[in-house]
Amino acid sequence: MDTETTSSALSGISREDLYQRVWATPINHLADELGMNHYHLARICEALNVPRPPAGYWQKKAVGKEAPRPDLPAALPGDQVRWVRGTRPSAPPTKRVYRRMERKAADRPQRPTRHPMLIGVEESFRKSRTDEQNEFLRPYKYLLPDIVASADRLAAALDVANEIYNALDLKGHRVMFAPSDQEMRRIHVDEQEVSRKDRKYGRYQTGSIWSPRRPTVTYVGSIPVGLALTEMTERVTMRYLDGSYVREDSKLVRSARPWQLTHSWTTEQDLPCGRFRFVAYSPLANIDWSASWQDTQSADLKSLVPSIVSQLQSSEAELQTLIVAEEKAAAQRRKEWAEAQERYRRQEDRRAVERALADSKEQLAEIMEKWAAATAVERFFEEAEQRLERVDDERRAQIQARLALARAMLGEHDPLQFLSDWLAPQERYQSKYPLI
Repeated sequence: MDTETTSSALSGISREDLYQRVWATPINHLADELGMNHYHLARICEALNVPRPPAGYWQKKAVGKEAPRPDLPAALPGDQVRWVRGTRPSAPPTKRVYRRMERKAADRPQRPTRHPMLIGVEESFRKSRTDEQNEFLRPYKYLLPDIVASADRLAAALDVANEIYNALDLKGHRVMFAPSDQEMRRIHVDEQEVSRKDRKYGRYQTGSIWSPRRPTVTYVGSIPVGLALTEMTERVTMRYLDGSYVREDSKLVRSARPWQLTHSWTTEQDLPCGRFRFVAYSPLANIDWSASWQDTQSADLKSLVPSIVSQLQSSEAELQTLIVAEEKAAAQRRKEWAEAQERYRRQEDRRAVERALADSKEQLAEIMEKWAAATAVERFFEEAEQRLERVDDERRAQIQARLALARAMLGEHDPLQFLSDWLAPQERYQSKYPLI
């Protein structure tokens, strides 16, 4: 594998690049170049909606009889357009097939079609970390539709979600998981039916609620809208009786004997109430937009589905305005960040220049001290040698030997060598900016 191919595989592949390469090189060979098996590469092609050569294409091409290659389909809003090594390719969008159904007899009501996002998910939701009666399900799986419900109301929650998803789908707004190659976040969804300052959910009133790994989104035009359905909670008085907490208004408490209530006590807890809230929101960062609908005494959530779809469709202009404003604000933040970074780099450059000047002065002061010491030693030996000429021969030999020993012990000191070792400020650090 050459360097260019390796770099491309590590940085990622766009669907346009993958399309060209799949039709230029057999998939087995291309998979080897990219360091993966051909099954994985086929999954990436499906995720990016890139058509692959059919079986026998390369044999026919060798004899000049290959079929013309199809065009690369245009990417729809929400489609994955790039794959990066180390990330799992998104599941290919499900293509719904609508069949014309014969009208059934009145005594055989037609069952609503299950949305592809909800097929087979009930079993995954019921494989939960907790089976507490008074808590929401916490499935082990995280790549599930954004639905929060208790075990008793899961089937009803899936039916409500199915109504909403199908209604959006039929209007051309497909419902899907947020693309893995795009940054989208899930907002906090308030589960309390009546908003309160405190929260008392879970056995110890600090329970956590499951949330999916990726938001569930639909697209209004080209704008993503996050979708979340949650069963709401209500504040309930609970009584500790016979080793567990039960509702104060339950039949068990009403039928308890006075002696059973002697050593019991009550507390408050937020319990799933069986009613639902649907929240639509912007999953894009820094876009503060959301709308919610919930079950009421006058209307349940299913009856509100047409108004939900209508309001989401009419919100496109508002969302587009918010996105444009955020893009301008983001550009301003990037500009301010770049200016702040430039100021920081200039300050660091100035500090480095000042540091180099200070270090150079300090080294020069040390050189001057060493120079003074070296010249003092040199003057000492020169003066000793001059005086030695006036000493008699017998004593001169003895002192010359000692003078040679002293020179050997102190070594030679060349003051000019100190200057050659000195580093000027510009030699220590060269400023990246012109001096003002």
